[in-house]
Formats: sequence, C-alpha cells, structure tokens
Amino acid sequence: MQTTARNDVAGSLPDGGLDVGFSPRPRPTIRNVAERAGVSKSLVSLVLRGSSHVSEHRREAVLQAARELGYRPNAVARSLVEGRTHLVGALVADLHNPFYAEFLDGLQESLHGDGLRLLIGSGRWDPAFEDEAVEAFLELRVDGLVLLGVAPSSSTLAEASAYTPTVVIGERDVSLGGVDIVVDDDQLGARLAIDHLVELGHRRIAHIEGTPSSAARYRCEGYLVAMRRHSLAPYIMVEHGDFTEEGGRRAALALLAREPRPTAIFAANDIVAMGVLTAASELGLRVPEDLSVVGYDNTHLAAVNHISLTSVDQPRKAMGRSAAALLSDRITEPGKAARLRQVTPQLIVRRSTCPVPSDSQS
Repeated sequence: MQTTARNDVAGSLPDGGLDVGFSPRPRPTIRNVAERAGVSKSLVSLVLRGSSHVSEHRREAVLQAARELGYRPNAVARSLVEGRTHLVGALVADLHNPFYAEFLDGLQESLHGDGLRLLIGSGRWDPAFEDEAVEAFLELRVDGLVLLGVAPSSSTLAEASAYTPTVVIGERDVSLGGVDIVVDDDQLGARLAIDHLVELGHRRIAHIEGTPSSAARYRCEGYLVAMRRHSLAPYIMVEHGDFTEEGGRRAALALLAREPRPTAIFAANDIVAMGVLTAASELGLRVPEDLSVVGYDNTHLAAVNHISLTSVDQPRKAMGRSAAALLSDRITEPGKAARLRQVTPQLIVRRSTCPVPSDSQS
C-alpha cells in the first residue's frame, strides 16, 4: 500500500530525518485563569495582587486554576500598575572572586525576605561593561542598585544612583548624596596581618597591592602604618598588582627576585595569594617554611585543606545582609541622608604562616 507524508505533520530535514514540527503553545492569560476558575478577570487580578477583599474560597479557586494552567503574572504589566518591579540589580566587579559570590548569598537571602529578586551583572573591572550592565538594569526598571567593588565614578553610574536607590560595597570614594556604603575596616585588617607576621619574627614583609580602589589603598596604608609602628620602615616592599591570580603571581615573582628576598608576603586578597603560592612553587620555595603568605577576605578557598591560607576575614554574609537592609530602607524612604556601615575584620590563622627560620632574619 502506498503512503504519502502529511506535509502538516512531518517534512524532510537535510540529514534525512523527519521534522515533526513544533509550535509552542500560547502562554495562558488572565482570561484563561478567570474562565477556569469561573470568576471575572478583575477578581483574578485582585487575587494576584494579594487583595484582602476576596473570600478564601474564591482566592483558592483562582490560585488552583493558575497552578493548573501554569499561569505566570506579567511582571511588566504588574510593575506599571504598582510603580515597582521588585527587582534589584547587583553590579559585580569580578564574578571570578569568591568573596563576591559569598557576599551575594547573604544579599539574596535578605532581599528574598523583603520580597525582592536579584539580577546580577559583571563589570569585569571595565568601565564600558559596568555602564552596559547598569543601562540594562535601568531598562528593566530595577527598584535598587548594589555596586559591589565598583565606585560610581562614571557619568552613567552617577546618574543612575541619583534617581535609583543605591548601595556601594567595599568602596569609600563616593561623593554622591543619598548613596549608602558598606565597607570593611581595611586598614585594621592589614594591621592584623602584619602584627601576626611580626609576632612570628618576620621583618622582610612585602605587600602586593590590588587593583586601584579605596579597598586596595586602605589595605596598603594599613600595611605601611603597621610596618612603621614596628620600626620596620627599611623593610617596606610594595609591588603594584591587581586583584587577579595572575597579577599576584607576577608581582610575587618580582618580589622574590629581590636580594634579600622577603620572608613573608601580605596579599591584597585571597585570589592574589593564590598567585603568590603558584610563584613560590615555580621557584621551589616551600610555604610556609621558606615563605609565609597571608591573604585577605577569608573566602572558601583559604579554608581548603591543602591550601590552608591564613587570611583576614570580612564577614561577607553579614555585609550582604546589611546592604539589603540599607537598600530596602532607602527604597521606602529615598530622601534619607547617606549612611556608612563599617564591619570589623578578624585574622584567621592557618598553615600558610609560621615563625621565620633563624637563618633568614638577617
């Protein structure tokens, strides 16, 4: 018996297979929900907006119909009615840094409790990418902005923070009114690191400075203050770098090429410290026997057993919760004066530091 292919069901593909055809089913609408629940569209709208002027019986009928149909409210339409999107845009300087990921955990948990959802964009330490991400957030009409490791220095960021509630994390160089700030006491953190190394007998303590920012500057200033306080000014060694692992490796190789070489290195963050560990390995130096290393941030990398990095701890999740509280408060009352919240760091000692060998102190 001869058969023919039905054109409306199947057709030929270039590889000889069959194209069965696919048409996505239309998304259910508020009208569909109303018909399924046997109520009016206006009543469905009231239920979806959380109105208290609906009987429990009808509310449950509407919600059940919505679940059965897979209905999702139109966020754009809802935002037009409410004048809010319940979205927060977080611009992150570097998504590769685990400090930022751990901070975002605390931020998202708290925002969720306030009925806000989080969108994330990466600035990649590039002003062009920062502006692009913020423009996208503004097009989505976010209720607030969180700038993580990014100072609102460009005209785009400055303009955005002028009419969008904004919280800046980790940067003090903010001259804009109405912008809240959450920072770590970076100078204290650096002093804790240097005090620890000096107690272990180190004198030739070097520092690798991070990407130009207020956090990097304050950590470097804390290092300089501590070294001078311990009468170690002749041993000050600062190598400019960035906040990347490769930057840390290059800076460490330059420092370790000096004679006499440093017996300890205080890195701008844990990622930089990873680069220091790589450089030490390439040169055949043992950590901590030949070189003690201290990082900053106390990310999960520092606690990995075979790394065991001594690091200055910033309470990341607490900073995230503080940022969420400030932002929610500013969304409610945008006219408030700018506020600064500073958290206190502490040193977490692990196996990457030890007393300096007696033959290395000269």
